[in-house]
Amino acid sequence: MSHRFQKHYSIEEARALLPLVRCWLERLQELRDQVVECERRLDGLMTPGADFGGPLVNQMVRALAVSREVLYEFYSRELQLKDIDRGLVDFPAIIAGREVFLCWEKDEPDIEHWHDLDAGFAGREPL
Repeated sequence: MSHRFQKHYSIEEARALLPLVRCWLERLQELRDQVVECERRLDGLMTPGADFGGPLVNQMVRALAVSREVLYEFYSRELQLKDIDRGLVDFPAIIAGREVFLCWEKDEPDIEHWHDLDAGFAGREPL
């Protein structure tokens, strides 16, 4: 039987990653806010003849580069980041011989749900 993912997490392995996942999500939210603020400030500099704001552009480029590094932490572990604002993350897993996702949202204290790969958040079932 072929699987979509090479890495499958046990509930224990996924739970052990939660402290890191929480840190990565928090960092991504901070970086996204920085980029949004830079874009807002740059919009004001886009009048004809205005200095485009080199330091501001550099700050935005750095924030985007660090965001890419943090996103790679998810990608390299095959974690599925579904929504940065909600902190919605899926962990590939095998339950009863089926490839599924363990589903977690940042406000939840623990991983308590799963869903089929194609079901999404609406198809969550309790573990």
